[in-house]
Amino acid sequence: MTFPTAAPAADGHRLAPAGRTTAGETVSRLELSRTFGRTASAPSIADEIALAVATEIIEGRLSPGDDLNSVDLARSFDSSRTPVREALLVLEREGFVEITARRRPRVARLLLREVRELYNLRAELYALVSRAVVREASRTDLETLRGRQRELEAAAADDDVDRYFWTNVQFRNTEAAVAGDATLRRVLDSLGSRALQLRHLSLSQPGRLEPSVQDHARLLRAYEDRDAELAAALTQSLVRAGFTAIERSGWTGEEP
Repeated sequence: MTFPTAAPAADGHRLAPAGRTTAGETVSRLELSRTFGRTASAPSIADEIALAVATEIIEGRLSPGDDLNSVDLARSFDSSRTPVREALLVLEREGFVEITARRRPRVARLLLREVRELYNLRAELYALVSRAVVREASRTDLETLRGRQRELEAAAADDDVDRYFWTNVQFRNTEAAVAGDATLRRVLDSLGSRALQLRHLSLSQPGRLEPSVQDHARLLRAYEDRDAELAAALTQSLVRAGFTAIERSGWTGEEP
């Protein structure tokens, strides 16, 4: 099913247009399908709705506290309300949506204190990943990371925040796969959904892409030099710089 071109999303924003096949959308669908435990190649209507709403939230077109109207969503996707309910339950499970009695579902809020805690944990976990990459990466693995780095550089040169963000997600996923620690990967995935919106917000701040791409280049060199402690320190610095950008953006997690 393709997204309708004329139907608005739940809050009046329009969903992604039909036929859009950008690299960013392809990556977002694959990443979110993986995180949701769904099949990207043959998604159900409920999957399509969940993917569309999650992408709207991650890329900032739906804000914390925004209502999600199940009738409007059903109309947008030419479906009954049953797939909408299924999609909203998936989104609630993944931390994107809050569902409470006697009111519409709404985009979940995450307070700045919770964001700080989440980023501190991510910094420690990705330091473990970086040490494992230094230890485990083959030449082929490093070449894959070099390819991701070239994609980051191209997206930054085009000032394409969405493409840069989703390529950054791929870079981090590649690191986690190279690390080869299944338990660590599961823990990161459990944090991933809530972190995606914040990571996009961070990278969308003015002047963020160029420092980020330079920091990733330094991290890649640390991998190539097999310097585990430097790689871990650079990874932690990257994650914490993301939180600093969120803090400076004025994010509170409350309704506007």
